[in-house]
Amino acid sequence: MEPHTLACRIGAGLSTSESAWEAATEAAREARTGTRGGAEVDLAFVFLSPGHLDEAEAVADALREELAPRHLLGCVAEGVVAGVRELERGPGVAVWAGALPGAEIECFHIAAGQTEEGTAVAGFPELEAPGLVALLADPFTFPVGSFLTRLNEEHERIPLVGGIAAGGGQPGAQALILDEAVHAEGAVGAVVSGLPVLTVVSQGCRPIGREAVVTRCEGNFVYELAGKPALERLRREIRGLSSEDRALAARGLLAGLVINENRPDYDTGDFLMRGLLGADEATGALALGDTVRIGQTLRFFVRDAASADADLRQTLTHAARRARPAGALLFTCNGRGTNMFPEPDHDARVVTEMLRTDAVAGFFCGGEIGPVGGKAFLHGFTATLAIFLEP
Repeated sequence: MEPHTLACRIGAGLSTSESAWEAATEAAREARTGTRGGAEVDLAFVFLSPGHLDEAEAVADALREELAPRHLLGCVAEGVVAGVRELERGPGVAVWAGALPGAEIECFHIAAGQTEEGTAVAGFPELEAPGLVALLADPFTFPVGSFLTRLNEEHERIPLVGGIAAGGGQPGAQALILDEAVHAEGAVGAVVSGLPVLTVVSQGCRPIGREAVVTRCEGNFVYELAGKPALERLRREIRGLSSEDRALAARGLLAGLVINENRPDYDTGDFLMRGLLGADEATGALALGDTVRIGQTLRFFVRDAASADADLRQTLTHAARRARPAGALLFTCNGRGTNMFPEPDHDARVVTEMLRTDAVAGFFCGGEIGPVGGKAFLHGFTATLAIFLEP
């Protein structure tokens, strides 16, 4: 057999030590083993539980001592993930380290400020056909939704993934690590070029009823679907469900909106999921958690643990067929984990199993960022990944 050299060598590590320095050191050493020892670490991520917030600078120092990465990014999150484990509570440090030969990496810190024309964002780099843009954002000081709207207007397709890091739970309780600096506000990220990276968004739900075209709407209100009152259409769809699905619908429905209509048919990954906020009996309108346009295709969805498991497995099966994964970054919703699944570590176990690598790390998000139909959106209840592929 001819020797096979990996283009990417990636490792991940996790420590639950109560000492921030010890936790960072242990997790970094575990991650180092995945990079095959002496390989230079081009890019590293570190994700901290809230208990280590005050020691973020010490954590960054420990990682630089152990890994000497060319670039380092990190944040404080509600929970952290590495390998097959999801740590939803208690002290934890997760580290992802990648030796990425041939990659061009540009890291950045972006901040938002008010001007006479509205909110302005400074510090975001120019994008020239990147393989990946990773973004870690503070929810209290950075307007992720409006930023993504503007980005989608300026770029055709953006392989952007990441998440809202709400570990501290209040303004000012954040540490965004960027190389030698630690920021308390804004967002940090990296643009990676020159490597094959696959972005994946698993919506974690399944459709009910049939697709329908929006024929009358205004803002986030849908008045008509296929020429009929939207509320009447919804009731008809619910009447046709099994008793089990009606019970799921009663706990909360989602409206899926197709972003890219240029396809002969659609699967779950073509829909942007938005909450169904309410209904108006007088007008027959439905209120959605996002704006809608006439001509857009809409379908109703329900979500449960079984649907989320099946969707994640199907999505990763398609991804693994593209090429052999070398490792992945995982941004999973804080509404998943044991809040959704009957057993702990669900997403981490499924991802490592389906991708056949334990070089996976990430965190529990207060909102996940990932592309649907080529556009980057803020999601809820999803598992979003950046999968680094071998050539």
